[in-house]
Amino acid sequence: MSSTAQRFTQLASAVTGGARAKVIAKHDDDVVIVSALRTAITKARKGGFKDTYPEEMLSAVLRAVYTSVSLDPTLIEDVVVGNVLPPGGGASAARMASLHAGIPNSSAVNTVNRQCSSGLTAINQVALEILSGQIDIGIGAGVESMTVGYGSRALAPTSEKVLSNQEAADCLIPMGITSENVAADYKISRDVQDDFAAKSFQKAAKAQKAGAFKSEIIPVKAKWIDPQTEAEKEIIVDADDGIRDGVTKESLAKLKPAFSKTGSTHAGNASQVSDGAAAVLLARRGVAKRLGLPIIGKFVTAAVVGVPPRIMGVGPAYAIPRVLKQTGLQLSDIDFFEINEAFASQAVFSIQHLGIPFEKVNPNGGAIALGHPLGCTGARQVATALAHAKASGGKVFVTSMCIGSGMGMAAVFVSEQ
Repeated sequence: MSSTAQRFTQLASAVTGGARAKVIAKHDDDVVIVSALRTAITKARKGGFKDTYPEEMLSAVLRAVYTSVSLDPTLIEDVVVGNVLPPGGGASAARMASLHAGIPNSSAVNTVNRQCSSGLTAINQVALEILSGQIDIGIGAGVESMTVGYGSRALAPTSEKVLSNQEAADCLIPMGITSENVAADYKISRDVQDDFAAKSFQKAAKAQKAGAFKSEIIPVKAKWIDPQTEAEKEIIVDADDGIRDGVTKESLAKLKPAFSKTGSTHAGNASQVSDGAAAVLLARRGVAKRLGLPIIGKFVTAAVVGVPPRIMGVGPAYAIPRVLKQTGLQLSDIDFFEINEAFASQAVFSIQHLGIPFEKVNPNGGAIALGHPLGCTGARQVATALAHAKASGGKVFVTSMCIGSGMGMAAVFVSEQ
């Protein structure tokens, strides 16, 4: 290497090292995370929450996130809930869940829907409210019962005039076909997709056996009706029930394509249809310190981008560079990534496109193994990432996901555990 090249390398290292140090530095006006918890994620229509309303899951996790740190709920100023398939418009159910969770009527509530990033969008909204001085303490949460809301009942008539625009029409392409489009456009083979999916299952099964998810999951009492006998009983849901042990690339190769006879996307290399909720309690650092609240992490910033709707899954490949540019960070500054596995095709493309080492992505598995309750995932990723950061010693991490209709979102966080 020439002396000039060495000098450039040294300068780049100094700049990125400075950016990482800047992100990690602590200031009283930082937005910090006090608690991040989730319910278990269960199979829609089959799993532990199949007979549980979304507002019940949400109420449970809202109550847990503030009682776990002994916070007076009257100090919670705003609650923002990501929810993609809300019954009756969503806002009333979220408000009712908040009240049922013991949060007083003086605390405000709203729901947000940016598809699969809704939970992260909720966190981002609360963080921006804190940064702007509007509030000091708030909760960013997400919930989805795909048992209740997913399927044909979620579809609505669309204007033919609007559909005359091709990209507008592309927003209605089934998600599975967008996965096939990504696989075809970027030559992501079935074998590569199945290998990625199998590793997601393997990592999640190993993590579950080791108890890696226990600290982030709250046990929830739930009604459960036996589908054979119709007998009703109360159960405790405290573990993800979509994780399958023993999955291999070879076992996945036996599955038939789900969306096209000649396609490569199937039930084993796509995210599971799931039920679940998660919540992240955020505060201004100075306020958290004054109240004696634990500080487990810091929200740094987030970014959203648009991409072509027909290949919506490529969103993380463009959202992650955007958020890193905002912070001055390089890929090498990030200790690990939580990238939502809507489909193996799009996750693999995003990772390969950015040149991220696969071993730094979803260390305990992702949505292919765990499930993807749409509005919940963005908040769930933060709870999972903070638990992993504590166990592994990781410091700076990024969460990201693709978004139906053609977008991507990413955020940078710091663990302070």
